[in-house]
Amino acid sequence: MSQFWSPAVRELTPYVPGEQPTEQVIKLNTNENPYPPAPGVGEVLRHYSTNHLRLYPDPTSAALCNALASTYGVTAGQVFVGNGSDEVLAFAFQAFFCHGAPLDVPSITYSFYPVYAKLYGVELRQHPLNARWEVDLEALADAGESSGVIFANPNAPTGHAHSLAALEALLTRVTERVVLVDEAYVDFGAESVVSLTERYPNLLVTGTFSKSRSLAGLRLGYAIGSPELIEGLKRVKDSFNSYPVDRLAEQVGLAALEDTDHFNACRDYVITTRERTRTRLEALGFEVLPSQANFLLVQHKIYAGDQLFVGLRERGIIVRHFNKAGLSNFLRITIGTDDEMDSLIEALEVLCG
Repeated sequence: MSQFWSPAVRELTPYVPGEQPTEQVIKLNTNENPYPPAPGVGEVLRHYSTNHLRLYPDPTSAALCNALASTYGVTAGQVFVGNGSDEVLAFAFQAFFCHGAPLDVPSITYSFYPVYAKLYGVELRQHPLNARWEVDLEALADAGESSGVIFANPNAPTGHAHSLAALEALLTRVTERVVLVDEAYVDFGAESVVSLTERYPNLLVTGTFSKSRSLAGLRLGYAIGSPELIEGLKRVKDSFNSYPVDRLAEQVGLAALEDTDHFNACRDYVITTRERTRTRLEALGFEVLPSQANFLLVQHKIYAGDQLFVGLRERGIIVRHFNKAGLSNFLRITIGTDDEMDSLIEALEVLCG
């Protein structure tokens, strides 16, 4: 540890992202989309004038906010954009959860939440998943005084998603603090709660261009909520970085939103491949948790997760292994192309034979 670090920095345990290998492998470990972004994205990149880069971007990202508002049926004043949903989540922690009371979260969910909590001095109150590996909405609703509630729907890394009706039932009971629903994976078969933001001013929904719109390398994320919540995010953003989304990223985001046919086709491909892969994994003796995301969380009835992880890595296939309590025997497998998933199954047939 450095003598120059502040005490808060010394105590941090940073988030560990999935491996980004430099060698040629089948990469099924970070939930990236296996298909390229909309063709219009390429057109933007080919014809974008570098002369624009000498100027600062629009600090409000008005064009992208308007496009997102049109896409999701809300007003532009209900939309906030940032550099990936991780940045938006960080702003939300600062804006809404630093109340001195615990923040209620599932015990197994997106592992960046505990990192942000530590960074901003927010106490976490963790609630176990229920017996079906689902986020326990009843426990979150009954937790008592808190600074808020946050969870992913579909949840990560389990893949389960609650229905719109179940989520609204939670919102009818938690009214005094912000409920943040992280919808990074919602487009792969779950119901979005964006439509509820009109009736529940404490609901904040975050989303990303990284997954279903194939723009993980660009870093674009957004939040949708009541104008008062969006204003809270803007106050934090403008105290940190007044120009978060660059000019090129905004234009690429606009192009991605315009092509709904490409979006729907890629999403449907992923869903079809996911269900095909689920069936084949179960035939090999895996327990596969139900998923409405672009990944599957699986464990074998005989073979240990860490051994399968190493065996796949040796065969040029990378999946995610979480060496933590409750998940140590599981592998999270991103859904790739049909050819990539065929290679995965062939390797597992050898390893589990």
